[in-house]
Amino acid sequence: MAARIRHIALCVNDIEASADFYEKAFGLKRTPIREGKTAWNCYMSDGEVNLALLQYKSDVGSGVPKGFVGIHHFGFQCDDLPAQQQKVEAAGAEFFYDLGEPEDDGFERKFKDPNGIVFDLNWKGWQLTRGKIKNAVGGLRPAKVAAARKKGAAVRKKRAAARKKPAPARKKIAAARKKVSKRSAVRAQRNPGSRARG
Repeated sequence: MAARIRHIALCVNDIEASADFYEKAFGLKRTPIREGKTAWNCYMSDGEVNLALLQYKSDVGSGVPKGFVGIHHFGFQCDDLPAQQQKVEAAGAEFFYDLGEPEDDGFERKFKDPNGIVFDLNWKGWQLTRGKIKNAVGGLRPAKVAAARKKGAAVRKKRAAARKKPAPARKKIAAARKKVSKRSAVRAQRNPGSRARG
């Protein structure tokens, strides 16, 4: 499947005012404003595209002059990041940097197009648009490895669920303890003074 534009990032001077504007003007859903390493961020969406509002703390990490306001970068969601990376590099893009670790939910692999414009590749989707993922299998690993990991995760989940259920032996022990407790309670009711003497 072709890569889809799913992310646009804007540099803003007042993140609270910007988030309020896009929420009120367009009815976009939003995340809380959070402080990141290099910028304050708020993610918004119409359900199709993720709009990231970024208020950078300085020019560190932004790649733009301090005070810059406007479109910072945009992002494509793809099903197979290594294959998509080969395509964009063959077309003339240059690797810029990775934001986060490859298996993190917010991971972005950033590139510059021949004009120096920054764009991201992402294979898991962005906040508020993850439901648009068609096929995240493959991602940063070959499909067979990803499928094996997915199967392994399902097996581990099943084992964990089995550990939570009491084993038959534990059920018998619990039932026996319950019987003993009932007997003790009945004896105590029949002979209330025996406990006080004992």
